[in-house]
Amino acid sequence: MEFFTQDWLGTPIWFWASFLAIVIVLTAFDLGFLHKEDRELGIGESLKLSAFYIGVALLFGVWVWFERGEQSGMEYFTGFFIEKALSIDNVFVISLIFTYFAIPPKYQYRALLWGIMAVIVLRGLMIAGGAALLSQAYWVLYIFAAFLVFTGIKMFFAGDEPMDVGKNPVVQWISRHMRVTKELHAQHFFVKVPDEKTGKMVRAATPLFLALVVINLADLVFAVDSVPAIFAITTDTFIVYTSNIFAILGLRALYFALAAMVHRFHYLKYALAAVLVFIGSKIFVADFLLGGAKFPAWISLGVTAALIAAGVLYSLWKTRGEEEEDWPATPELPDGQRGNRA
Repeated sequence: MEFFTQDWLGTPIWFWASFLAIVIVLTAFDLGFLHKEDRELGIGESLKLSAFYIGVALLFGVWVWFERGEQSGMEYFTGFFIEKALSIDNVFVISLIFTYFAIPPKYQYRALLWGIMAVIVLRGLMIAGGAALLSQAYWVLYIFAAFLVFTGIKMFFAGDEPMDVGKNPVVQWISRHMRVTKELHAQHFFVKVPDEKTGKMVRAATPLFLALVVINLADLVFAVDSVPAIFAITTDTFIVYTSNIFAILGLRALYFALAAMVHRFHYLKYALAAVLVFIGSKIFVADFLLGGAKFPAWISLGVTAALIAAGVLYSLWKTRGEEEEDWPATPELPDGQRGNRA
């Protein structure tokens, strides 16, 4: 018991162990019980599953609030809301990736699940790196803050040109240096196929593997915004990591509900831009205008929640009755058929 009461990264080990146990149980439940077989996740089921994940995340935040105090609780909820809102941008990009590689909906969930598991590790490494930098040099936080302000302003004026998956350098490199099948092979990432020259059976990647790789690369790009954003709220590594991961865990369930209506959230990006500018600016306000005093956590939480809620409601109101034009749905293709794009 003495071991679990020791601190690791400023937090008792038993806090970390509890969080890890929740993540393992949720992932095992998802993979082993909910989705033993590959199938398409309906919108109704997606919303229910998303509500479940969000409920668990909120309950965890309540636990943090009571165990570690009001400040930590508010910082957790602020970080969770920001990461959850930023993940809506991920949904659009993931939809484009699946469309490009023509991945049928019943195989998308498996790719998302393994993608999220990889993200848990990659985000952990990025957060650990950020925490190490901040522990050695506080001024790094000013770089994070300035980057957030710059990113937010850039988002205000950015166009809506979609991501060109085919020009992704990693996709091009894999296509040139690895055997990649032109068709799907059910849920498999790798299969054995006859070599065109020798006829021997050789291992080859499938389009589902390429989609998985690009999804993880896209998340790394998004992490460049989201990780500094959460560090601008708090430098507590436990709060940073747990709020990040809980927001990501429910993304694969939320994807199927949002993918069909992601165009309805077109104007949310302006609210997210305002959130990034606010979060980045408050670092400079606290240190240079408030004399280094801690920026009130309740203001950060209130402003963040209000901006995101306003962005969602305005988007839904502004796009009411609009048809989905520039947001193609993932095509329903039978096994063995896909566009020859890889």
